[in-house]
Amino acid sequence: MNLVENMKEGLRSVKANMLRSVLTALIVAIGITSLVGILTAIDGIEYSVNESLSSLGVNTFDMYSKWNRGTNQDGVREKTYERLNLHEAQKFISEYPVQASICLQARLTNLAEVKHGSVKTNPNVDIRGVNDEYVAIKGLNILEGRNFSKFEIQNGSKVAILGYKLAKALYGDNPRPLNTEISFKGTQFKVIGLLKEKGDFSDNNYDNMVIIPILVANQMAAGQPLYYRITVGITDMNQVDYAMGEATGLMRKIRHDRVGDPNSFEIEKSESLAEEMESITSGLRWGGFGVGFITLLGASIALMNIMLVSVTERTREVGVRKALGATPLRIRQQFVIEAIVVCLLGGIGGVLLGILIGNVISGFMGITKFVLPWFWMLIGMIICVVVGLLSGYYPAHKASKLDPIESLRFE
Repeated sequence: MNLVENMKEGLRSVKANMLRSVLTALIVAIGITSLVGILTAIDGIEYSVNESLSSLGVNTFDMYSKWNRGTNQDGVREKTYERLNLHEAQKFISEYPVQASICLQARLTNLAEVKHGSVKTNPNVDIRGVNDEYVAIKGLNILEGRNFSKFEIQNGSKVAILGYKLAKALYGDNPRPLNTEISFKGTQFKVIGLLKEKGDFSDNNYDNMVIIPILVANQMAAGQPLYYRITVGITDMNQVDYAMGEATGLMRKIRHDRVGDPNSFEIEKSESLAEEMESITSGLRWGGFGVGFITLLGASIALMNIMLVSVTERTREVGVRKALGATPLRIRQQFVIEAIVVCLLGGIGGVLLGILIGNVISGFMGITKFVLPWFWMLIGMIICVVVGLLSGYYPAHKASKLDPIESLRFE
């Protein structure tokens, strides 16, 4: 009896005991469903959260001037570096070869007093010069009005977008600032937008901020150098390291950094939120895997019990096969294959149910993305084969050790 014949015999045995095989497969299917379902739901949640967090800077990196400390801990004077200037930043934006959104910003002051008519604020308003990509990359939403146009950025138009808390201080509890004028540092600006309230979620106080075109901020600095900060937003998280390498090479070229010298600027990946999210989802995955493992452990014990019953019922059959020349290896193969077939039947059903249930759970949480977890589907099927091997081996080994004469006399 060869291996192919053994496989056919295993399938015939499953078909001959269809009800028992289906019930056993259902036990395995429940375990696989719990495993794949939970992990599918977690993948759906992770996809949705990563998509949301991408607007908060997860897929970005920043470039900014190096901080000149003067001396190090040993009292040795360190090399000082020129700040990034507006020309270098604009050249970087125009020449950067990777497809990305690039935001440029600089703080003019965080101690401004803003006026509208006879109303004025406390001298604690943050004034930022930005380009037209700032609002999108920082995950800000415009409640009323619009964002800066490229024409306004390039020509230094005196227009402004207000934070919500600042607008309430100037215009009352139901602010309507559009097309009105405000002033600070002796310059008037037309209000073209109002930001949606951000709250305390971010480190930056966007609600108490005025953003203006970067050229205007540079002019109002009156010769004082500003700290320019470039933020590059990448759509694909897997491309961030490549994009950082390209950005480093281009900025070194723009600033004429010599080969072998350290960067004359800082570059930093904004990944704290991504790392925190990965830590949370990793914990959820381990929890889901634990629940699935416990369920599968129960399924494997049930399968082993049913296979032992099957061996007992088919003792005479084993005796006949041995009398006809079947070796212990072939007997073991027959029962192990039977166990694996039952597990695979349950595994296929469990994977399909798991995908369906996982996506339904994600749907109840407001996640519309349909997830097909190919990795977990493969893991589920591998686990089915392993469970079949482990659960079927002992009964198969027991069957292979039966004495053919005693087996033929078994009633």
